[in-house]
Amino acid sequence: MPPNTTASSGHKPGKSGRKKGRKARLLVLVLVLAIIGGIAYGAYWSISTVRASLPQTTGSITLDGLSGPVDVKRDSYGIPQIYASSDEDLFMAQGYVQAQDRFYEMDVRRHMTSGRLSEMFGKGQVKNDEFLRTLGWDRVAQKEYDTTLSASTKKYLQAYAKGVNAYLKGKDGKDISLEYAALGFENDYTPQKWTPVDSIAWLKAMAWDLRGNMQDEIDRALMTTRLGPQQIADLYPEYPYSRNQPIVTEGEYNDYTKTFGDADSSTSTSTGGTTGSTSSSSGSAFTSQLSGLSDVLEDLPTAVGVNGQGIGSNSWVVAGKNTITGKPLLANDPHLEASLPSVWYQMGLHCRAVSSKCQYDVSGYTFAGMPGVIIGHNQNIAWGMTNSGVDTTDLYLEKLSGDGYLYDGKTKPFTTRTETIKVAGGASKKIVVRETNNGPLLSDRDDELVKVGKKATVDTAAPDRGDGYGIALRWTAEDPGTTMDAVFAIDKASNWTEFRAAATKFDVPSQNLVYADTKNNIGYTLPGKIPTRGKGDGSLPVPGWDPKYDWTGYIPQAALPYEFNPKRGFIVTANQAVIDKDKYPYTLTTDWGYGTRSQRITDLIQSKIDGGGKISTDDMRQMQLDDSSEIAKLIVPKLLKLDIDDPDVREAQKLLEGWDYTQDADSAAAAYFNSVWRNILKLAFGNKLPKELRVKGQCLFVTPVDTTGPADETNQKVRECGERDADEAQPDGGDRWFEVVRKLMDDPTNDWWKTPKSGNRPGATTMNQLFERAMIDARWELTAKLGKDIDTWSWGRLHRLFLKNQTLGTEGPGIVQYILNRGPWKLSGGEATVNATGWNAAGGYGVVWVPSMRMVVNLDNFDKSKWINLTGASGHAYSAHYTDQTSKWVNGELLPWSFSSKAVDDSTSDTLVLKP
Repeated sequence: MPPNTTASSGHKPGKSGRKKGRKARLLVLVLVLAIIGGIAYGAYWSISTVRASLPQTTGSITLDGLSGPVDVKRDSYGIPQIYASSDEDLFMAQGYVQAQDRFYEMDVRRHMTSGRLSEMFGKGQVKNDEFLRTLGWDRVAQKEYDTTLSASTKKYLQAYAKGVNAYLKGKDGKDISLEYAALGFENDYTPQKWTPVDSIAWLKAMAWDLRGNMQDEIDRALMTTRLGPQQIADLYPEYPYSRNQPIVTEGEYNDYTKTFGDADSSTSTSTGGTTGSTSSSSGSAFTSQLSGLSDVLEDLPTAVGVNGQGIGSNSWVVAGKNTITGKPLLANDPHLEASLPSVWYQMGLHCRAVSSKCQYDVSGYTFAGMPGVIIGHNQNIAWGMTNSGVDTTDLYLEKLSGDGYLYDGKTKPFTTRTETIKVAGGASKKIVVRETNNGPLLSDRDDELVKVGKKATVDTAAPDRGDGYGIALRWTAEDPGTTMDAVFAIDKASNWTEFRAAATKFDVPSQNLVYADTKNNIGYTLPGKIPTRGKGDGSLPVPGWDPKYDWTGYIPQAALPYEFNPKRGFIVTANQAVIDKDKYPYTLTTDWGYGTRSQRITDLIQSKIDGGGKISTDDMRQMQLDDSSEIAKLIVPKLLKLDIDDPDVREAQKLLEGWDYTQDADSAAAAYFNSVWRNILKLAFGNKLPKELRVKGQCLFVTPVDTTGPADETNQKVRECGERDADEAQPDGGDRWFEVVRKLMDDPTNDWWKTPKSGNRPGATTMNQLFERAMIDARWELTAKLGKDIDTWSWGRLHRLFLKNQTLGTEGPGIVQYILNRGPWKLSGGEATVNATGWNAAGGYGVVWVPSMRMVVNLDNFDKSKWINLTGASGHAYSAHYTDQTSKWVNGELLPWSFSSKAVDDSTSDTLVLKP
C-alpha cells in the first residue's frame, strides 16, 4: 500500500499547488517505472498513456452544442463551479466536467446498472450480470424516460449526455483513464455514447442499496432453522419509543386517518385482504431458497452501500433561535460504503443570472453520471438526506407449475424475456427472465435454487410441490417513477411549499429530507412510494399464491409524516423511527434503526440549549465527530464489578476504569471494550445462529435443536461452517444488538447467556459468567493481534480504513492495486456512534462503512458553510485530487464551501472556458 498510513498523512493545509504537482509527478514516475518493469496484465504503458487522461482545467475548449460560453472554475482541491447562461448549457457542461474527472467510474456504473459488467471484466461477472438483468434496472429506467419524466427533465438529461459525449469524442480508452489500459482496452475499446437512461438507471442502483428491510426479512426466515418464534423475537425487539425519540413528535399526524382514510388503491391490482401474520406454509422450501438467495445477494456489486446492510446517515437542522447567527444551521453526513473514488462528487451549478431561461444557482453533492445536485443548497434553501428505511420490498414464495405459477387457485403464465450477456474474451450467454405478478423470479439466477425448489419438502399448508418453488421480488423501484424530476425541482425550490411539492416526486428510494431556509424556517418531510399490504406486515416472506398477501396500494403522499418549525427548535434524523407507531395509522416498516445515534445527537443539541448556549457551525462539526459508545456506557459498569483472577485479564480490565467511553483512534480502552463487545455477541448469539448467518469458514459443533442453551449429553452435535461474507454476517454489533443486550441484561439467567463448556473451561450459566468469559477471550484476542503489552494497544490499530478502487483495486494484479488503492488510515468512531465508522462485530474490526461526506450549511451566510468529501474530486489515480481530502476527513476537518460569485472567484485556482 502507498505510505499514507496515519491520520496525519496526505495534503497539509496551506501547501502550494507546486507541491501537489510534484507529488503527482512522483506518482506518475512510480507508475511508469512499474509498468516499464513489465507488470500489469502484460501491457506496456508509456508516459503518454499515463498522462493522456489528465483533464484540461485551464485555457479554452470548443464544444459543439453550446449556445454560449461556460466558465468552469476549480479551487485548489479541483472542485468545479460551473457558470452558464442557460439551463441546457449548464447541464451540458456538468456532463463534460464530470466525464473529465470520473468517466471510468461512470462507465463501470452504467455497465453495472445494465447488467453488462462481463463486457468489461469477463466471465467472472456473468453471475452478477444474470441477477442484474433479472432486476432490469435499465429497462425500468428506459420506461421512466419514455413515460413518466417531464419534458424539462428529459431536456436536461439530453444536455448532460451531450456534454459527456463531447468529452468522449475522438478518445480511446487510454485517453480517458488508466484502468482501460490495465484492462487491455488500450487498442480495442471505444466507450459507447452516454445516454439519458444511463443517468436514470443509477438511481435504481442507489435505491437497491437503500431498499429497506429485505435482508432482515431473509434473516428472520433463515433463523427458523435453529430458533423458535420467541427466540427470534428476542433478536428483533420493539423500537424503544420511550427512550429514543422518533423523528416526528410535533407533526400533524393525529388527524391522518380522519382526513385521508384508507390508502390510495388506484394502482393496486390485488383483491386485498385482512391484516394478519405471515404464513408458515414455506417449510424447507422457503429456508433453502432464501439461503441461496442470500448467497447471490452477497456477491452482487454495491452502488453506495453494503448490499443494504449497515446503511445509515445523520442529518439535523437547528432553528435560528438556537444558533449564534440567528439563522438555521443544517448538517448531513450519509454513511455509505467506503469507495475510491468517493460515491459523491462536489460541484456548483450557477446561472449567471437566474431567470426563466436559466433557473439554477445550486451547490452540493451529486453522483458522477447524473445531472443536478442531490444534497446541498441553493440561494434560498438547504436540504439533507438520510435513508428512511421504510419497507418497499417483499419476497414471495411462488409455487411453480410447468410454464406458469399458481395464483388464487389458477395457473398463470410467466411473463418472459430473453437476455444475451456478452462476455469479454468469451462466448455470449443467453438467459430467460421469468416474472410473476409479484415481480421477477430471483431464484432463477442460481441453479442450486432451482434444484432445491424441485426437491424441497413443504408442510401441509402449501400446494403440492409440482415443478418446485421459487422466490419473486416485489419492489417499488421495479415500476417507473419520478425521482429524477424531484432532483431538478428540489434544486430550484425557493421555499417550504415548493420543496415539499418537489419532494413528493422523490418516490424511490424513500429518504428522510431535512430542510432549512433563509427566512428562518426548518422542516422535515418523508417522501416515497410506500406500499400498503393486505395480509402480512412485510417482516417475513409470504406465499405468492395467496392474493390476501398482495399489495393493496400506496400510502397517499399527503398522509406521510412531516414537521415544520417544531417548538423544540431542531429536527434530528439518523435512521430512527419516523413516527410512533401508535400515533400513525399506516405501517412504514417493522425494522427501524434503533435510535442510538439520533438520541445522542438530540441529547447533544438539547444540552447546549438547556445550558443557555447557542450553537455554532463548529459545534455542528464537533457533533458529527462524537465518538461516544452508548453500549459501553451500559456494559462497562458491569464489567468493572467482575472479580477477575487472571492478572493479565485484570490488567486489561483496568483500562476501562475512568474511561470516558469515547472511541478515539489512540484509545486502548476502546480497543479492549470493543473486543469484549464482539466476544459477548459471539458467545451469547453468534455461536447459536444458523450457518447461513455466520461468517464463512468459521465452523462449530452445534446441537441441531431449537435451543439457545448448552447441549446436554443426549444431544448429538454436528459440525456446521458459516456461509456468509464477514462484512454481512450476524451478529453485526449494530444498535439492534444494543437493544437486544439491554433487554436481556434485566434477565441475567436467560438462556441466551448460557454457553457450553470449551475444553477445560466450564460453560457459562449467567450473564456475569458470560461477560467474564468474553473479557478473557478479548484479552487473548488482542494479545494475538496487538501484542501482550497493553501500552501499545489502540483502537485505530484494529479499526482501519482501506480505500480500494472498486474494480481493479480489488481484483487486479498486485502492482495495479498498489497504484489504485490507498491506506490504511487509523480511525476513531465506531458502530452506532454519531461518528459512524461502522464495523461488523461478527467479521472483525475493519471499517466497513463511513460518513461518506460531511457538510454544515450556514443559512445566514452560505459562504461560511463547510464541506468535505471522503476522497477527492478526481477518479484518476495519479491526479493531485485523487485523495487530497481524505486526511482532512480523517482528522474531522471541513473545507471552506464557496457559493457567492465573489467567494468562488477568490478561491479559484484554475479556470476553463467552454466555447460554442
